Formats: sequence, structure tokens, C-alpha cells
Amino acid sequence: MTTTAEPQTTQPAAGRTQLVTRALLVRFVSIIGASASYYLLLSVVPLYAEGARSGGGAAGLATGGLMFATVAGVLLSPRLVARFGNRVTLAAGLFLLGAPALLLTVSGHIAWIVAICLLRGLGFAVTLVAGSALTVSLLPPERRGEGLALVGIVSGVPALVALPLGVWWAAEVGYGPVSAVGGLVALAAILSVPSLPRQEAVEGKRIGLAAGFRTGQLVRPTVVFAATALACGIVVTFLPLAVPAASSGLVAVALFVQPATMTVARWLAGRHGDRHGPARLVLPGLLLSALGTLMLAFTHSPVAVVAGVAVFGIGFGACQNATLSLMYTRVPAGGNATVSAMWNFAYDAGMGVGAVGFGLLAGAIDYPLAFACTAALMLTAVILAVRDRSTVAS
Repeated sequence: MTTTAEPQTTQPAAGRTQLVTRALLVRFVSIIGASASYYLLLSVVPLYAEGARSGGGAAGLATGGLMFATVAGVLLSPRLVARFGNRVTLAAGLFLLGAPALLLTVSGHIAWIVAICLLRGLGFAVTLVAGSALTVSLLPPERRGEGLALVGIVSGVPALVALPLGVWWAAEVGYGPVSAVGGLVALAAILSVPSLPRQEAVEGKRIGLAAGFRTGQLVRPTVVFAATALACGIVVTFLPLAVPAASSGLVAVALFVQPATMTVARWLAGRHGDRHGPARLVLPGLLLSALGTLMLAFTHSPVAVVAGVAVFGIGFGACQNATLSLMYTRVPAGGNATVSAMWNFAYDAGMGVGAVGFGLLAGAIDYPLAFACTAALMLTAVILAVRDRSTVAS
């Protein structure tokens, strides 16, 4: 597969290219719509499944169906983008994310709820891949890292607000109104899609997903990022269970510190990568992520827990930005959808495998040792990170 070599350093232009353009602002509308719709119902649907006479384990089936469809949709999306283009595929994803939500409360049967989750998971995955490929085309190459960090903030803020809001609102007004709003938010965002720039003919041939997974220059950063995503799924799922029950306030602080430090690190990593190249940040990001995870083994120490999530957040944010920016520099424009699919696959699969595997491991041993084992597992990706860095240097 033909790839483009990434620059080792990027000198700032004499006059900085404008980052936030009208086209990017229009794109923010669909980013916010998809993120708000997805996270507003992320915890609401499992609650609805448990309370709607759906039987034991209904919440797990609902979330499992959503995640399965998301991973499958990420792998399918590059073909859809190649066939229909970014704008049409993005609009279709928003429709699949929004329309089924309007029908959630038609039935409380678990088969119906899982079917809704499957459609919404597929829709969300399509918006991720098609939207990301479109977004990167709107960013000036010399400010791509900073632009990707800004996009992460724009998508992250609705998630932080919508996730707790959905649970509270459902308790106040019921599941029907909340699911309706979750659906309408995504459907309304479709109105912004025609205002996005038409997809121009890309330079170079398109790169399929199979070719991407056969290319070491893309696989190595994908696996490194997946290794850090392992711990992300573990932190958000098991930290409330791992710390002493009397430390509920500590958990709240920790779960705020982690995304806050991640967001700041992602922004700083983007600015640094634009000036000096993103490749040199991948290994430090991985090492900091593993160190932060290891610090969480001291679950009875509030200082260690807060410091651990902070260090992990810094490493994970840096690795997020560095790996994605690096992968985009290694493909022509025709490979943007494939890069987006591989990176999002690493994110979703890493979080899912980490949560499931950690649950099984913690059941056999205790939480502190499970955190230590996770950190050790993450460090196995150092081999790929060092090899990738050596390849770039040569």
C-alpha cells in the first residue's frame, strides 16, 4: 500500500492558517447532535430495559447490543463512504441514530430494545467514521493536531452533560420524552449536512480496511492506542467498585479529573504535534497511561487514586491525539475513512475488551492486583511503539 511519509517537524507558517472556518462550524452541528443523542440515552436505555419487564440481564444485553453494533459499524463504514461519499453516509448515520430512538418506548420486550440498540449503534459508528473523514478534510494540515483536539472537545462537552442529564431527566419525566429528545437531536443535525462542502476528488487511490490492517505503519499506532483504551474502559466501569464504599466523593473527583486532564493533554499534544510531529508523543503517552493505571492499584489511598487518574488522563489524551494525527499523515486523502475506522475500532474494542477482561480478572484476584496486571499488559505495546519510532527515525 502506498503511503505518504509524515513530516518529522512542522514549522509554523509565517501567518497561521485559520483553523475554525465556516465549514468546520457547520460540521460542529452534526458532531454535537450525534454526541448528545448517543450519550443522552447511553445509560437511560439499560435502565428502561431493566424496568420494562425485560427479564434479568436486560441492561447488559442492551449495552452489549449497542457496543457490538458500534464495532461492526465502524468496520463497515469505509465501504459505505467509498460508495456514497461522506455527506450521504453521515446523514444516514444520523438517521439511524435518531429515528429508532423515537420508537424505543413502543415496547418493553428485550428483543425490541436490543433491535433499537443495534440500529443506533450502527448509526453512531457511521457518524464517527464518515464524520471524522469529512472533518479531517476541513482542517489545514499544518494545524491538524490542534484541530483534532478541538473536535474532541466539541464532541466531549455534550457527552459530559448529556450522560448524567439523561438519567436525571428520565427519573423526572419518564423514558418516552427523553428518548424522543434523544432521537430529535440527531435528526435535526441532518439539516446541517447539505451545507457541508461537497467531497472533492481525493488524491491517490482509496485504501480499504483490509489493506489498512495489513499495513504496519497503521497497525502499530492502532494497537498502541488500543492498549491505552483498555484502561479507559476499566477506569469508568470499575473505579467506583474498586475504591472503599465510604469514598464516594473520591470517585466523583476522580471521574472528573480523568476526562479533564485527558482533554487538556489532547489539546497540548495537538499543538506540540503540529510543530514537532506527532510520532514522538506516542511512546510517552503509552508509558504515562500505564503508570497511571499502576498507581490505581493503591485503591485505599485517595492521593494515589486521584494522581493515578490524572497521570492516566494525561497519557491517554496525548496518545489519542498523537496516534490519530500520525495515522492521517501516513495515508493519502483516500485513506481518511480507513484511518478513522481503524482508530475508532481500537477505541471501542479496547474499552470493551478491557472492561470484560478486567471484570473476569478482578473476580479471580483482587482489584489492586488486577490494576497492576493491566498496567503490565499495556506495557507489552511498548515493543510496537519503539519499533514504530525507530522506523520513522530511519
